[in-house]
Amino acid sequence: MSPTAKAKVSARRVVFPFTAIVGQEEMKLALLLNVIDPKIGGVMIMGDRGTGKSTTIRALADLLPEIPIVANDPFNSDPSDPDLMSDEVRQQLELEAEIPVVLRKVQMVDLPLGATEDRVCGTIDIEKALSEGVKAFEPGLLAKANRGILYVDEVNLLDDHLVDVLLDSAASGWNTVEREGISIRHPARFVLVGSGNPEEGELRPQLLDRFGMHAEIHTVKEPALRVQIVEQRSEFDQEPLAFVEKYKPQQEELQQQIINSQQLLPSVTIDYENRVKISEVCSDLDVDGLRGDIVSNRAAKALAAFESRTEVTLDDIRRVMTLCLRHRLRKDPLESMDSGYKVEKAFSRVFGVELTSIDATNNGTGQKLGVRS
Repeated sequence: MSPTAKAKVSARRVVFPFTAIVGQEEMKLALLLNVIDPKIGGVMIMGDRGTGKSTTIRALADLLPEIPIVANDPFNSDPSDPDLMSDEVRQQLELEAEIPVVLRKVQMVDLPLGATEDRVCGTIDIEKALSEGVKAFEPGLLAKANRGILYVDEVNLLDDHLVDVLLDSAASGWNTVEREGISIRHPARFVLVGSGNPEEGELRPQLLDRFGMHAEIHTVKEPALRVQIVEQRSEFDQEPLAFVEKYKPQQEELQQQIINSQQLLPSVTIDYENRVKISEVCSDLDVDGLRGDIVSNRAAKALAAFESRTEVTLDDIRRVMTLCLRHRLRKDPLESMDSGYKVEKAFSRVFGVELTSIDATNNGTGQKLGVRS
C-alpha cells in the first residue's frame, strides 16, 4: 500500500470488512436488501450477545458507496431528488441558484439509549424565533441520519415513544418538529436497524410489525468456524490496515454489485400469480394488515436485483418470506412450533413445493450469500 493510500485509510476509523464476516447469512442478506431498497422498512436483528450484530452493521455502512450531497447542508440533502432535500435547498433550486455538491460516505448514526426526544428530533429556539422572526432549528440525529443508516442497539430497552418517533419517520421519510405554534420539517429517510437480545424482553407486536424484516441470529456452534472467526478477529486487531487491504477486491466487487442492484431495481417485475400467492401465505398465517404483503414483494424484487435478474423467481420469494413475516405472526404462549418454521410450512403449502430442511449453517436463507464470481 502506498503512503498516500495508507494515510487516506487511516484518516477515518478502520472498520472490519463486511465481506470478511463469517456466517450470519440471514442478517447480512436482510441488511443488503434494505440498502438496495430502503423502502423495505428496516431490519430488527434479534440474537445472542457477542454474535457480531454491531460489527456487521458498521461494516455495512463502511462498504456503501459515496453519495452526492449538498455541501454544508445539515440534512445531507440530495441535489436531484426533491423528496430527499430540505425546503431551503428546494427554494434555492426554484430560484435557479447554483448548488454546491460534494461526495460523502453514507452516514451511520448510533442512537444512544439515553437520548431525549429533542436530541433525536431536533429543537426549535423559540426565543430566537419570536425575537428575530426566523425559524431557528437545531437539527437532531434524524437529520444526520437522512440517506444513511440509523442504528439502535438494544432497541427493546428504548422508550416506546421514541421507538414510535423513529418508526414514523422511517415510514414517512420526514421528521416534523412542532413547538409553540412553530412547525419545521425535514427529510429523514434512512435504513432503520435495531438489534436486541431476546433475554432482555421483546418489543410490542405493534412496533415489531413496523420493522420491514426480522433476522434471528445464533451463536455459531461449529468448532472449526468458531476458530476461523477468532483467528480473523485476532488478525484484524493486530494489523487492521493490512487486513482491510486483503479484502479490498471483494469489498469493491460487492459495492459495485449494490450500485448495479439499485439501478436495476425499478426494472424488476413479479408476476401476478406469485403476488396472489404471497398474499395467500399472509392470509393463511392470519397476518394483520398488509405490511407483510408489501414488504415480501419489495424484498423479493430487491433479491432478484441483487442477483442481476429482472424477474422474481419462486426461490427469491422463499428466501425472503420468513424474514418478512416471522415477526408479524400472533404469538400463542402454548405453541411449541418456531415462527420461522410456520412461515416455511405455509409457503410450501400455498406454493405447492416440498418443505426442505433448513440448513443450520445458513440460518434458513436457503443459500450461501456471497459476491457473484
